[in-house]
Amino acid sequence: MPELQSRLATHDDLDALTELMELSITELQKPYLNDAQIAASRTIMGLDTQLIDDGTYYVVEQDGVLAGCGGWSRRLTLYGGDRSPGRDAALLDPARHAARIRAMYTHPDFTRRGVGRLILELCESAARAEGFVHAELMATMAGVPLYRACGYMAVADVSDASGGTPVPLVRMRKRL
Repeated sequence: MPELQSRLATHDDLDALTELMELSITELQKPYLNDAQIAASRTIMGLDTQLIDDGTYYVVEQDGVLAGCGGWSRRLTLYGGDRSPGRDAALLDPARHAARIRAMYTHPDFTRRGVGRLILELCESAARAEGFVHAELMATMAGVPLYRACGYMAVADVSDASGGTPVPLVRMRKRL
């Protein structure tokens, strides 16, 4: 199998990332959410372009094909995209706060091929290098199995209704 390549995302990637995220939300959530919850997910999910500006958002490709994307943040916002309500760009203190794992998406044709694990490794390594000792994320139901397998523990079950219909999520944390 061809090797996965990773690089930092740029603003030139935005159209492709948006397309990948839409496909991932639509297809990978089907076993876990109903149609109304999937539609509401589009409000609470997506790319926060601050991650690209901060140089903390990765693209994973295989033979030039976009396989996945995801990143981490040193900012307060735990999840959500540019259109999501309640974002806060305040910087975190690595001595007191957990780095945020953010906006992880895998193309449905590339699930269970190591894309998510690679992105997590990149994010955790970068956060550790900046002095963070914990990482935190808000997992979709589709993402929970991956995060558990990578050592994340559930902290709280959450329901986000900001998209009009409550969407179940799980806040998870890991010691780096």
